[in-house]
Amino acid sequence: MKPDQCRRLMKDMLGDQLYRHSLGAADAAVSLAKCYGADTQKAYLAGLIHDYGKRYSKKELLRKAQLMGLPLDRITRQEKRLLHAPVGAALIRTELNICDPEISRAIAYHTTGRSEMTLFEKVIYLADYIEEGREFAGIERIREIAYISIDRALLSAVNQAIRSVLVKGAMLHPRSVAFRNSLLTGITSEDHL
Repeated sequence: MKPDQCRRLMKDMLGDQLYRHSLGAADAAVSLAKCYGADTQKAYLAGLIHDYGKRYSKKELLRKAQLMGLPLDRITRQEKRLLHAPVGAALIRTELNICDPEISRAIAYHTTGRSEMTLFEKVIYLADYIEEGREFAGIERIREIAYISIDRALLSAVNQAIRSVLVKGAMLHPRSVAFRNSLLTGITSEDHL
């Protein structure tokens, strides 16, 4: 599917706010991809469709996951803010015929992160977090760091995301903790070189 077709599709199926967020994430993904040497075309597409699963209700996402035989852990099944990512990654293959495993993995992990993320996955996670439409305390500093050290920006982002989950009293996914620890290990190793 070409980017202009994807833009039209996303505009038709998402509300205005989520569509603007998708365009912002796509632009941020291209910018980060250029900075770090990732594929800019794939980054744009992944940024644009990363929230594809958000068009469905939690009930619909669970039904689709069951129909596709998609294994989901207990926390992901209970949290729609997490559920849309892995189910959306599977749906882009079946509904949009986008079968690139790098794009699918980046979409699947854009909410929780995971230990040992690839550069491309990091680009999409961070692009979703820092896109220009996002406004919250600390975002400008993370945007600055994003173009100096992707891992340090990601660490700031995941720290803030974990704090937010804890304040809400929601369940924290173990992958987010593993992601944070993986980033810390890498940054600490860098500091000792």
